[in-house]
Amino acid sequence: MYEELKRAVFEANIELHRQKLTICSWGNVSGMDRQAAVVAIKPSGVPYDELDPDKMVLLDLDANIIEGNLKPSSDTPTHLELYRNFKSVGGICHAHSPNATMWAQACREIPCFGTTHADYFYGPVPVTEVMTANEIKSDYELNTGKTIVKRFSGMDPMKMPAVLVANHGPFTWGKTPADAIEAAVVLEQIAAMALGTIKTNPNQGQIDKALLDKHYLRKHGKDAYYGQK
Repeated sequence: MYEELKRAVFEANIELHRQKLTICSWGNVSGMDRQAAVVAIKPSGVPYDELDPDKMVLLDLDANIIEGNLKPSSDTPTHLELYRNFKSVGGICHAHSPNATMWAQACREIPCFGTTHADYFYGPVPVTEVMTANEIKSDYELNTGKTIVKRFSGMDPMKMPAVLVANHGPFTWGKTPADAIEAAVVLEQIAAMALGTIKTNPNQGQIDKALLDKHYLRKHGKDAYYGQK
C-alpha cells in the first residue's frame, strides 16, 4: 500500500550515502504521506549497502509501527516532532556532513555571504540553543525536535529548509525526501564556502538584503522566473 513512499525514502537514503554526506550507518532520511499520516524512515544502524525499500519502517505520528520488522532510526522522535509542527514538510534528512557539522559543533549559524547561499536559504542558516542536561537525559531525541521547533518560532521552515543542532549536526527538509537531500547537498557546499570566505577575509560582512531578496525570490517567490515552466 505504501510502496511508492518506501521506495522514495530508500532512494533518498542511498543518495545521501552516494553524495558522501555520511559514512558507515550514520544519518537517516524519512518521508511522509500527509494524506495517510504515515511516515517511512531508515532502520537503525543498518549499513546503506544492505538497505532495500522493504527495510524501511512505517510509523504513524505517534510512533506506532505500522509496517516493518526492524527498529526505526534512533532519530525517529526528532523526525516525528518536525512533521507534527512543520505542516508543509514531506521529507527530512539528518546527516553528519563534515562542513555543516563543524558549524554545528561550533554552535554558530552559517552567515549568508553570497548569492549561492541566497539561492536556497533565505538568510543565515540558524543554529539551535545548546540543550540542557535535563533535555538530554529525558527524551533526548524528542527534545532535539522540540529544540529545533523552538528555534523556528516565527520563521517559515520552507524558506529556511535547514538547521544546525548545536554540538550535533544538520537537519534539512523539503516537500519530498529528494528535496530534503538536495537541501543537505547544498547546505554542505555553502558551509564549506562560508569557511573559505572567513579564511580569505575574516571581516567579510553578510550579503546585502536587496541581493538576498533578488536571488532567493527569483527562484522561490510568487513571481519566480528561474528555470523552465
